[in-house]
Amino acid sequence: MPLPLVVVPGMLCDASLWSDVTFPEGHAVHHVALRRPDVGALADEVLAAVDGPFVLVGLSLGAIVGFEALRRAPERVAGLCVMATNAAAPRPEQHAAWRKLDTLVADGRFAEVVERTLPDMFPDRRWSTADAERYRRMARAVGPDAARAQLAAQPTREDAFAALRSARCPSVVLSGGRDTLCPPAFHRAIADALPHSDLRELPDAGHLVPWQRPDAVDAALRDVVSAAATTAP
Repeated sequence: MPLPLVVVPGMLCDASLWSDVTFPEGHAVHHVALRRPDVGALADEVLAAVDGPFVLVGLSLGAIVGFEALRRAPERVAGLCVMATNAAAPRPEQHAAWRKLDTLVADGRFAEVVERTLPDMFPDRRWSTADAERYRRMARAVGPDAARAQLAAQPTREDAFAALRSARCPSVVLSGGRDTLCPPAFHRAIADALPHSDLRELPDAGHLVPWQRPDAVDAALRDVVSAAATTAP
């Protein structure tokens, strides 16, 4: 039976993040929303999405959740496709930024949080009116309650490099060359840690890789699914 895909978006993103992506034909696709205030709890939701082995697809916080799922159940993750992410533990300035954003949401200023996060979603922090409105629509669909859960989850993440080094599944790491939030160096470190990885740098992409280079995501998914089919138990 074809391996299912468990797909996890980034912060302030939902399943529409993947609307331009063509998932491999014949493979069930399960989207996991980020609505729990703890990375471990979110990883458990990923693992509960399907029975048996699966291919994990994640962007940004979604990939971080995927790293935790890999740490908890490496035998379940038959393939890995991650993008626009960071496997390191949070830095002090990130903790401070998340607290500030959470305070704004709690004060009823969710729209301001969306505007503050918007620049880092696009290549070199430059975007069109259509790009910005598309992001705003998606973030509004996620809403303030889920945003606060995601902001609470961010500080619970841990350094994932030990889990990556012990992984045995085929992996593709996609890096936007113009991603100001998670720059290429983050992805080189991830690919260096994964024993069976393929790093693909996309010079024209920013953070929202599935919108900016859906063709590259399509190709990565085909390759990961094909490789995982030959190695999964």
